[in-house]
Amino acid sequence: MATRQLPLRLPHRPQMTRADFLVGAANAAALTLIEAWPAWPTSTVVLTGPGGAGKTHLVEIWRARSSASVIAASDLGDLPLDRLLDAPAVAVENIHLRSYPEAALFHLLNLAKERGTSLLLTTRVPVSDLNIALPDLASRLKTAQPVALGAPDDALLRTVLVKLFADRQLAVEPDLVEYILKRTERSLEAANALVDSLDREALAAGAPVSRRLIAAALADVGAGHAHAGEDGENPGENGPLG
Repeated sequence: MATRQLPLRLPHRPQMTRADFLVGAANAAALTLIEAWPAWPTSTVVLTGPGGAGKTHLVEIWRARSSASVIAASDLGDLPLDRLLDAPAVAVENIHLRSYPEAALFHLLNLAKERGTSLLLTTRVPVSDLNIALPDLASRLKTAQPVALGAPDDALLRTVLVKLFADRQLAVEPDLVEYILKRTERSLEAANALVDSLDREALAAGAPVSRRLIAAALADVGAGHAHAGEDGENPGENGPLG
């Protein structure tokens, strides 16, 4: 019986530069808008997309381009808004989560408009589906410029899988990548979770990635998604397109 090794988990730090952003039909429009800054049609943009689709990566590209401050929506009540607006631009991530002070976000939107500061807001669901209690905030968000990240096509998903494996120095044959493409959920979040699972399992088994490992990882990832909380942030959110 083969002995499983205890995997030593070293932190995987995905690269978040423009050069590392993989472009496909699902994200081209969003990238174009990010790179068009400061020539935006409105001062506020709302970037929508599922977990792992590339929102965090696009925020980082924009931060590097605009010198923006970046803050989670849940932290808006912990920092004076004037300090945030010392930067020429501000990104607020995850406004779909309910645990943030709506009044603070509304005040930030007003101050940014007065000062001509650009805002980039991210959410997993469209503005029209956000459960916002403050009517003035809901109305203001509807005037922002929306841009959405869609589901990846095969070409983008294939490229992402190859990059994720390469980032972890996992040698995976092209036929195994095609095997995954035919069976995995069509999302970049699922791709991140699958490759992370395969990385752990291959290290524990002391063996290369095989169809057997892939089949087991697909089952594990599928079960994990089924039990994920509604508001839970998947680790894939911070993947190479997270």
